[in-house]
Amino acid sequence: MTPAPPTIPSFAPPGSAAEAHLLLVEDDEVIRNTVRMLLERYGFTVSTAADGLTGLEIFRETSPDLLLLDVMLPELDGIGLCRRIRELSLAPILMMSARGDALDVVSGLEAGADDYVIKPCESAVLVARIRSLLRRASFTPAPGTGTGTGSGTADGPSTIAFGDLTIDTRGMEVRLAGRVLALTPTELRMLLEFAASPGVVLERRTLLSRVWDHAWHGDTRVVDLHVQRLRAKIGAERIETVRGFGYKLRR
Repeated sequence: MTPAPPTIPSFAPPGSAAEAHLLLVEDDEVIRNTVRMLLERYGFTVSTAADGLTGLEIFRETSPDLLLLDVMLPELDGIGLCRRIRELSLAPILMMSARGDALDVVSGLEAGADDYVIKPCESAVLVARIRSLLRRASFTPAPGTGTGTGSGTADGPSTIAFGDLTIDTRGMEVRLAGRVLALTPTELRMLLEFAASPGVVLERRTLLSRVWDHAWHGDTRVVDLHVQRLRAKIGAERIETVRGFGYKLRR
């Protein structure tokens, strides 16, 4: 009998916006104050910084739940700040680019950002992106989730195994040859999507919808860059590119 395909753990209900502390690093005072007031109206607690070094200091002091980083910053630019933060934390990072330049977007995602927006950005879009990242960072498996083959309880197995790559869907831990991998919430969510349908091609717009909660709008760079980052951690050969369609996890 063919085993049933593994299922994706459900998201736990996110905490209220009032429980989320955001750090906004933006050198333009008008934009900084406008975005801060907007986010506070939605119930977020917001700390701000006008340059990258101050932002890094505040990050170390406060450990925010999410960071919004402008690309162009004095002292330490947003790309460099993103890299420094990734050395310390897996907290969600949303990059903000005024130009929407492809190099800015790619550089930010390669540095470890989870998503990006182009300024000026509609308030509803910005808040939706933030809430999506917070949900991703706080998801937990549903009780009794059964996934793939492996060990577990009477409720079902909790471990998916692909050779020496194992995914503990209850402990939210990924190991490669016994070594624990440090995956960001976005990378983990993407891996779980692939693991739920091994050998099945997932289109880029499907991944955008399931992982980022985005409606497809013609720009899939965020998917491609995260696949690249995930490959670097779990092994490039595990995720196959199907040209013209998308990606699949090899069985």
